[in-house]
Amino acid sequence: MTFSSMFCCIKAFDRKDKKKQSTWRIFSLKELHSATNNFNYDNKLGEGGFGSVYWGQLWDGSQIAVKRLKVWSNKAEMEFAVEVEILARVRHENLLSLRGYCAEGQERLIVYDYMPNLSLLSHLHGQHSTECLLDWKRRMDIAIGSAEGITYLHHHATPHIIHRDVKASNVLLDSDFKARVADFGFAKLIPDGATHVTTRVKGTLGYLAPEYAMLGKASESCDVYSFGILLLELASGKKPIEKLNPTTKRTIIDWALPLACERRFSEIADPKLKGVFVEEELKRVVFVALICAHNRPEKRPTMLEVVELLKGESKEKFVALENDDMFNNTKPADFNDGLSGAEDSSDFISEEKEVHKRAEGVKEQQEEIEKVEV
Repeated sequence: MTFSSMFCCIKAFDRKDKKKQSTWRIFSLKELHSATNNFNYDNKLGEGGFGSVYWGQLWDGSQIAVKRLKVWSNKAEMEFAVEVEILARVRHENLLSLRGYCAEGQERLIVYDYMPNLSLLSHLHGQHSTECLLDWKRRMDIAIGSAEGITYLHHHATPHIIHRDVKASNVLLDSDFKARVADFGFAKLIPDGATHVTTRVKGTLGYLAPEYAMLGKASESCDVYSFGILLLELASGKKPIEKLNPTTKRTIIDWALPLACERRFSEIADPKLKGVFVEEELKRVVFVALICAHNRPEKRPTMLEVVELLKGESKEKFVALENDDMFNNTKPADFNDGLSGAEDSSDFISEEKEVHKRAEGVKEQQEEIEKVEV
């Protein structure tokens, strides 16, 4: 899809959808230079595979975040087009909204509302991690809110959308710590009737569903898997893959599942909570997280079911989940995601990988991992 054809698609979509008021617009490069003080380094919020994100302030005083393409290429242009198109299609309180975009010469920029509390990653592992701003109530609100955002993509958007990169750095937090799922550069639209799409792998190690990492089969269930890892991360404060020593790494699933089987939930809770949490809610989060991250896609719930379980709306379904064989084995089997032996410190998988080579093993995948620092 060229940028011009993508723009036509957006305009056509807006004309068809009379009920939704389009709130995005086209920005000039001059306007964004002025807003960000010429993309000053002091305004930089972060950096990813796409490029850098800058804080800015418009003439009316409103604050924005501007994602700026690092280097123009056909591949980057495609990611830009996909993200703008999808953001123009979706409107939900738990999804980051598009303010607009700029496409002048080889400059490609996407403009969003600024999220004052940055990302979930920054609070769990980054610059805000020592401030302990995420109490248990906020964590539950973030869990349910982000689940509802992904549910909208899977079940209510037309056509349905697979995010393909659900992770802590892509859950942004507004001034009230409300979750906004962001970054749709890897997203895929799912045609009606399709169960999955086969595609090249993109995403982050530790969050990738095994059938997607090895075979390139992307489906809503892959997002469910990633969300399960995110839930465990949110509850425990641990990273998806933990380095035990120079040669050994352990996934968050390998660590959490035995504790869940032994009902030792307090040992799973983030130490920064200092024991202040609702035990029943923690138990729900842990069980839901682990079933979401099951090795077998058919065992995973839908995001609609995830929201229902997290909210505690069906005691019968939760009792059935608690009694699942997975949580009643002293030595859980058939659950490893195949990535715990990863030896590379980088966490980002490049798209430029042929499907048949992925099946040869994780070690070969690592050779083409791109370092991305968020």
